[in-house]
Amino acid sequence: MLIHPQFDPVAIHLGPLAVHWYGLMYLLGFVLFLTLGNYRIRTQPGGVFSRKALDDFLTWAVIGVVVGGRLGEVLFYQPGYYLSHPAEILMVWKGGMSFHGGFIGVLVAMALFARKQGVSFWQISDFVAPLVPTGLAAGRLGNFINGELWGRPAPADLPWAMVFPQVDLLPRHPSQLYEALLEGLTLFIILWLFSARRRPVGQVSALFLIGYGSFRFISEYFRTPDAGIFGQSDVISMGQWLSLPMIVTGVALFVWFGKRDTRAA
Repeated sequence: MLIHPQFDPVAIHLGPLAVHWYGLMYLLGFVLFLTLGNYRIRTQPGGVFSRKALDDFLTWAVIGVVVGGRLGEVLFYQPGYYLSHPAEILMVWKGGMSFHGGFIGVLVAMALFARKQGVSFWQISDFVAPLVPTGLAAGRLGNFINGELWGRPAPADLPWAMVFPQVDLLPRHPSQLYEALLEGLTLFIILWLFSARRRPVGQVSALFLIGYGSFRFISEYFRTPDAGIFGQSDVISMGQWLSLPMIVTGVALFVWFGKRDTRAA
């Protein structure tokens, strides 16, 4: 049985400025996004993105992630608390971010960017989707370093069961690492390989919805559930409720785009 190392959440102190590991993980995610995106632009020329357009889009995406992620945390998980403490809504370092809220924020950013560029939303999202999971993996590593979003109790003889001393002395699943492997690495490999060949426009985006929704739904069974707006439940958590529409929508879109069979350039 392992014990969580209890990392200092602050990675670097620069005088009065404290640089947190979680912020560095977000930065790593954005760097990986640009690196992988520029690689795709070089190896698959003629797409909707140039290097400059990718840089421009990242600015839009960062705003969408931060604003959407924070509002998602407020509305989906703790609306009562933030209604009583509205000043804390802007304290992004206190109370966390919601993936599903950040996802909605990025959808809005992609729609606005596609309109500005005069291209199809689905062409933008098909390019962006395979670049996202590495950032998700980095975020989950940040959760692990912070010792937050810990897992449900696990059998004591599970070799990688881990005690989180700030919670209790029970062996638990290191669910942050499960999510990093599933929603991060595994989803990245699936989408990267699938998008390496020309596909009907929209299918890469649909596969992202199916993959993320499914992996998140599975991993929630190993993670201590959040209460959310529907209350605490060990059967179907708030994260699973939010993932179900992604799966259903993704399957419907994947089939629909396949029937249209409009190949990406």
